Amino acid sequence: MPIITLTTDFGEKDHFAGAVKGAIYAELDTVRIVDISHSVSPFHTAEAAYIIQSAYRSFAPGTIHLIGIDSELNPENKHIAVLLDGHYFICANNGIISMLANEIVPEKIVEINIHDHIISNFPVLDVFVKVACHIARGGTLEVIGKQIKEIKQLNGLNPVIQGDGKQIIGNVIYIDNYGNVITNINKALFEKVGKGRDFKITARRATFSKIHTHYSDAINFTQPKEKREEDGKKIALWNSSEYLELAIYKSNPSTVGSASTLFGLAYRDSVTINFLPASNS
Repeated sequence: MPIITLTTDFGEKDHFAGAVKGAIYAELDTVRIVDISHSVSPFHTAEAAYIIQSAYRSFAPGTIHLIGIDSELNPENKHIAVLLDGHYFICANNGIISMLANEIVPEKIVEINIHDHIISNFPVLDVFVKVACHIARGGTLEVIGKQIKEIKQLNGLNPVIQGDGKQIIGNVIYIDNYGNVITNINKALFEKVGKGRDFKITARRATFSKIHTHYSDAINFTQPKEKREEDGKKIALWNSSEYLELAIYKSNPSTVGSASTLFGLAYRDSVTINFLPASNS
C-alpha cells in the first residue's frame, strides 16, 4: 500500500490539512496518509527542510512526501517533484529540498507542468495531490513534468569553516517543541574538521566543552537523587538526526524556560565551535 506523508504550515485550526487528505482519498483510496507535521512556522522553509530531512528516512523507500510550505505558484516559485534516496518529494522549488540534496544527489528532478489542466488557487490540494496520486499508482515523473538539473538553494543551511579548520561557525535552523535549539552543524562535519581536538562551543551566553549522545548524560546518576543537579541543567548533544543540539534537561518553555529562552537564541543566531590546539603530550 503506497504511503503519502504530509508536512505543511497549515496548523490544526483551519480546514486545509483535512481537505488535502480528503482529496487524496477521493483520488485514490488505496493509500495510507501519515502526518509528519502541520505545525511548521508559516512560510518557514528552513524549518520544513529540517523536519522533512529528519523524518523521511523512517519511511520505506517509495514513500511520497507532499510538502505544503510557501507553495503558491509564481514565476520565481515553480513546483517540482524529486526522486531522492529512493523517496519522492513534491513541493515548491523554494530551497526546501536543498538541505537533503546537500548530502545526497537527487536521482531525478522534474518541474511540474500540469497546471494548464487544473484550475486552482490552492496548489497543495489540487496540483500536489494529483502528482502524489499519479506516483502512487506507479506513474513516472516524466509524465507530470520536464526534467531539470538544478534546484534552488536555501541560504544559511551550511556552516562556515574558518581559520584553516580552527573554527566552525553555524546557525540555529530550528527550535523544537521543547525549546531545544538545533544548529546546522552535523556530526560528520564536526569530526572531519575537529580531528579529535578539544573544543569550546559558544552560543551567546552559553558555553559547552562536551557533546553528549543522550539528554540524560547531563545527569550524574551515581549520586542520590536529592543531591543531583537536574533542574536547568544545560547540555549539548548530537540529536537523533546527528545535528548539534543545545538543550536544557527536561525543559518546559511555558514554565521553567528552555534553551531558546534561557540562552537567548533564535532562528539564524550564530553558534561557534572553536577547536583548541592539539596537545603534544
